[in-house]
Amino acid sequence: MIFFIENLVVIVKNRTFVIVITKVRCSMYTTKMKERVVGVDIGLELTTYAIVDLRGNIIARDHFPTDEYATISSYVSKLAESIMFLAETNGGYETIRSVGISCPSANFKTGCMENAPNMPWKGVIPLAALLRDRLGLAVAVGNDSHVMALGEHAFGCAHGMKDFIMLGLGHGVGSCVFTRNKAHLGANGFAGEIGHTCVVDNGRQCTCGLKGCLEAYASTRGIVMTAKEVLEESDKPSLMRDVEKLSPKIITEFCDQGDELAIEVYRRTGYILGMSMATVASQLDPEAIILAGGIHHAGKWLIDPAQKSFDQHIFHNLRGKVKLLITTLDDRERDLLGASALAWEVEEYSLFK
Repeated sequence: MIFFIENLVVIVKNRTFVIVITKVRCSMYTTKMKERVVGVDIGLELTTYAIVDLRGNIIARDHFPTDEYATISSYVSKLAESIMFLAETNGGYETIRSVGISCPSANFKTGCMENAPNMPWKGVIPLAALLRDRLGLAVAVGNDSHVMALGEHAFGCAHGMKDFIMLGLGHGVGSCVFTRNKAHLGANGFAGEIGHTCVVDNGRQCTCGLKGCLEAYASTRGIVMTAKEVLEESDKPSLMRDVEKLSPKIITEFCDQGDELAIEVYRRTGYILGMSMATVASQLDPEAIILAGGIHHAGKWLIDPAQKSFDQHIFHNLRGKVKLLITTLDDRERDLLGASALAWEVEEYSLFK
């Protein structure tokens, strides 16, 4: 509330000033809450960004190639320019409260992308600070799996759950543990790195530097390596032998055509994945484990052996109680919405206040 003094009389009596206010006008004022944020999803090949309102409606979105920017400085400049242009052409820059970013190997606690093995920019990158300096707005950065979990919790099959595990299967294996209705980040911001736990002692070399990680077996690269091993071990005919560049998608198509060796690739992958999920579920007792990412589209060829292995390896008191679920959301839209949810968690900041 602001008081405006319109009439003021000063009387001097016995060397004392007496101030008489004869008319006061008061005015109520409020600061209007900004109702929009920007969600950004940084992928290996594509960066997608969108303006999202309080209700989760995507007002506008656009994208540009991630891999065209060799330096982080040129990339951040492009991202800042893109966000400002999208905001100005859709309601104005002043309507935006903050920005949330989903990217691999990001740390919400530090605001940095830290040693991402699959990204073109190496080392510890203060992404939140770099973008904040260019935009003049608050910026939150989160691991892509952390953001997946936020999106799934707000809009997907984890809605209403307090304890669940998000597992993203794609170029890498990302994960987030959601407990007591919030993401559990741990002391250093890296809790729940299931993809970099050992599933085969002295096994395959992982891009993180360790050997035998789940990611080395259940990621895109890992599945292709399993396919090559299966082909080398057998002289059976297979459609996979005639393909120069295999991918999980192609292997899935061959499974649908009844290719025995292609089916064996996913049986082996599912066995290791199920065993790993059972180990984590036995430790954390979640309501569900939710699978997302491109590889989950393998469907029954992956899920059936994973479920069988999961049931074999989980602590007996939890058998049949922890659900394995497949996301029902479009991956890119969920990640944009999750990034927007992350944006609301950062304290508001603006150079323009």
